Amino acid sequence: MSLLCRFSASILGSYLLLSIGLVQSAEPVPPEPAVGPFARQNLVAWCIVPFDAKQRGPEERAAMLDGLGLRRLAYDWRAEHIPTFDAEIETMRRHGIELTAWWFPAALNDEARAILDAIERHKLKTQLWVSMGDPAPSEPSQEGKVAAAVAALEPISKEARRLDCKVGLYNHGGWFGQPENQIAVLQSLAQPHVGLVYNFHHGHEHLDRFAKFFPQIQAHLLCVNLNGMIAGADEAGKKILPIGDGDREAALISLIRASGYSGLIGILDHRPELDAEVALQLNLNGLERLLRDLPEPAPKKP
Repeated sequence: MSLLCRFSASILGSYLLLSIGLVQSAEPVPPEPAVGPFARQNLVAWCIVPFDAKQRGPEERAAMLDGLGLRRLAYDWRAEHIPTFDAEIETMRRHGIELTAWWFPAALNDEARAILDAIERHKLKTQLWVSMGDPAPSEPSQEGKVAAAVAALEPISKEARRLDCKVGLYNHGGWFGQPENQIAVLQSLAQPHVGLVYNFHHGHEHLDRFAKFFPQIQAHLLCVNLNGMIAGADEAGKKILPIGDGDREAALISLIRASGYSGLIGILDHRPELDAEVALQLNLNGLERLLRDLPEPAPKKP
């Protein structure tokens, strides 16, 4: 081959490589994964045990979470699950899934003791999520209700401290479900290992004052469980919606991001008519879309 031919071939080869590179660079670049509290590894799957239409056992549940890339589970159980408490802990550990929280009774009854015994056997460090209604229905004063709630929580708090666990006061409607009342209980209880778990799906009545009370509860939050939100959802039969299907959750999530909150974020199944995997995937997809569309929060001032 002549020198001119070799030079022409070299130029042609360089042009082809450059062209291929240009075509490859024109392909869409996948979005960067969310960071901070909304990162996939920080998300906690919640209400996926009794609400799962497939009624998975521990092994099937762990495999489902593996497939979704979720590494945290808050364990919502029913009486029929008590015999599988040990299997649940062992299976999640084997799959590298943190058992982040455990639904817990508001009194140290037999079920509570079964949970504490399992936690102690396996040296599990977790959060005990506790809810109650009105702690003293016949007591008219706020001070009396706070004192009754504290009296119920103190034995639980003591057991949690003994096992190096935390307690999360869980809003589930009623007097105890009001953030202002929970703050009063926390202040009276005065235990550093006791905090709050805030649930969107039990907070539809809080929508118009969320921005006011969120700064008051932020320092105490262990987890915020997300949900699609619309005003009047309870009356409309739309209490549980996938994230992104409501018209109010974007503003709430934007406020949480802007606040610098760095705790855990929960996503729900809570739809007994659906396979839990489907319900969780709907929420994951909706959260990713919503975060992509929200403006980036301004940097926090020192």
